[in-house]
Amino acid sequence: MSDGMPDSLIPYDEIVQEALRAVVGRVLGSIAEGGGLPGEHHFYITFKTQVPGVDIPQRLIERFPDEMTIVIQNRYWDLTVDAQRFSVGLSFNQVPSKLVIPYSAITGFHDPAVNFELRFQATEDAVAAEPHDAAENDGAAAAPVEDGSNVVAVDFKRKK
Repeated sequence: MSDGMPDSLIPYDEIVQEALRAVVGRVLGSIAEGGGLPGEHHFYITFKTQVPGVDIPQRLIERFPDEMTIVIQNRYWDLTVDAQRFSVGLSFNQVPSKLVIPYSAITGFHDPAVNFELRFQATEDAVAAEPHDAAENDGAAAAPVEDGSNVVAVDFKRKK
């Protein structure tokens, strides 16, 4: 927005963020219903570990106190999806774990097979992200290539 524009009374940024997070839910839902990932598709999902509703083992919170990235590719199980969150079983250092992640906690979604990426603003309750390593759950693929194609980043600035 330019300096001369009035503040919007409609929360467009929140509406767009919610709609884009619904894309993640729809994709995960189709995978859960279809019985697996088609072709070479796999997902890197980055989320805030301290957002209300996130339920992950304490050892993962200790290792990733702010934000972590999981990979849904070869070794995952019990993927369940609803309108507010998803849960998935993953293995970390050969230890099976169940993670429950609300869509509001997600800050990034990337499918390297087609170089599709979504980035989300952190919720106002979340602390700014510090650099972090990927969670390195078992069966992870190589790091995604960041060339900027097919990236959707929404960053509305609102005057306060």
